[in-house]
Amino acid sequence: MAQSFKVVQYGIGPIGQSCLRTILTKNNHIKLVGAIDIDPNRVGKDVSEILGLDAPVGVQVSADAEEVLSRTKPDVVVHTTSSFLARMYDQLVLCAKHGANVISSTEELSYPFDRHPEIAKELDLVARENGVTILGTGVNPGYAMDALALMATGVCNEVRSITINREVDAGLRRLPLQQKVGAGITAEQFAEKKATGMFGHIGLVESIRLIADGLDWSIDRIEEHLDPVISPREVITPFLTVKEGSVAGIHHHAYAYDGEELLLTLDLKMFVGAEDPRDAVKVDGDPPMDLVVRGGIFGDTATVATLINGIPQTFHAQPGLQTVKDVPLVRAFGTR
Repeated sequence: MAQSFKVVQYGIGPIGQSCLRTILTKNNHIKLVGAIDIDPNRVGKDVSEILGLDAPVGVQVSADAEEVLSRTKPDVVVHTTSSFLARMYDQLVLCAKHGANVISSTEELSYPFDRHPEIAKELDLVARENGVTILGTGVNPGYAMDALALMATGVCNEVRSITINREVDAGLRRLPLQQKVGAGITAEQFAEKKATGMFGHIGLVESIRLIADGLDWSIDRIEEHLDPVISPREVITPFLTVKEGSVAGIHHHAYAYDGEELLLTLDLKMFVGAEDPRDAVKVDGDPPMDLVVRGGIFGDTATVATLINGIPQTFHAQPGLQTVKDVPLVRAFGTR
């Protein structure tokens, strides 16, 4: 019989709610024992009420993370609260100190050693001291623009460079994602948001560092660019309207060099009205690899899948702060 895991869901925004729905479909493999969120509109309610289910789940949402972790003693915490590590690393520390492994959608956690070296060191230490694993993953970063590329190189005797292209129709995604890419704002508003340094896709540099580390490549320079995609026509989504001439989304691209040699190109277009959504990985190697996912990897459901499917790998991994290149290949879990 397959192993069963006690799981707490930490963060019940749109992705967290989708995680809960998926967890509840896998009751032979996962037992939901707790749910944590600070939103007063959710605290005290049964998970079923948050999800609009007919039958009660028997798990109430609590804002007291320490009480939930102490009482339930979960095997794994599925963590979905913030993109930015500095804002929530104390949540990860708390989970680790209660002996819980953590798999998180925090983009900066996917490869934190460069952007947040001191936080990464602290997380690795507390995880090792408590015998647990902390892992950051998701569809991007965590799969589409890093793990998939590393996997593609597995049949290559030599790799000279890698080019990754991801085009996403943001109009099919949830409202927070459309807002995250600036859909519907003006070019001037885009420039203001860009200047904050906390706008657009988070994780492109993390993906570059993850690939380079996985291939043991030396990177001495990264160029990163964030540009608006201007809509040539009016586009209406279920959540908002993008007028002709306004911002439809982002074109975020980054390049990694060793000296003057271009090794990695990561090109992400995420905007409302994209007509050719796809994920593509091209490896200049021996043999060359040219992979295309037609229609693209749908991020909202795929992010949830990477988190839930990663529960066994996180539980069984070596203690410490890990990345997706350090744990076994993620694969579908509890589908039968």
